[in-house]
Amino acid sequence: MVQQVLQKVKVWDGFIRSFHWLLVVAIATLYFSAEEGMMELHFIAGYFTLALLLTRLVWGVIGSQTAKLSALLYSPIAAIKSFKLGDTKPGHGAAGSYMVIAFFILVLTQLISGLMTTDDILTDGPLVQYASSNVVEWAGWVHHNNFDLLFYAIILHVAAIIVYRIKGKKLVKAMITGRADNAQLSDDSNVVKSPLLAFIIFVILLVVLMATWGAEPLSYLFS
Repeated sequence: MVQQVLQKVKVWDGFIRSFHWLLVVAIATLYFSAEEGMMELHFIAGYFTLALLLTRLVWGVIGSQTAKLSALLYSPIAAIKSFKLGDTKPGHGAAGSYMVIAFFILVLTQLISGLMTTDDILTDGPLVQYASSNVVEWAGWVHHNNFDLLFYAIILHVAAIIVYRIKGKKLVKAMITGRADNAQLSDDSNVVKSPLLAFIIFVILLVVLMATWGAEPLSYLFS
């Protein structure tokens, strides 16, 4: 019989923690660069974010137990119960998993639409040349309006963190240290893996994106 204990355990590997905070910086950079018309920086930040998200999705298949995409699948009933009663399972709770999935969808939608967006003056996304004018126009509309949804999701996420903190669950601290208080863990569980492979995948994807789509904006930015 496997013993279950409540203790402070490591639930987040180094890549998941880095992904979280780098995504915060990347989204802030994307917003700032778009508002200031710094499109070279905007595209570079977009390719960085795309490499980051693709690596997260790959790591969600081959990575740590708490990083797996399958660990985000809960029923709506389980999500409601977890928000009311709390979670002791390591990783994202049932309620939090829905927010993570929403972020994945919103960020990926923002990135893909951005690749097919043009300002009709100087700046074209790298996929504009392969899309029809109707698709490009639709992608521009999606890119503009989807960010509003992403912004509201961020506000909701921050609000949820505050609520959980009031209830005694320190989500921010856990995402910094990698450890969570009072998480239920089997004595023989192997929750986290070394993040080295994830970082290697990220660097490879980033180099490929920057060497292809990112070459031109990089040359303008550093010229």
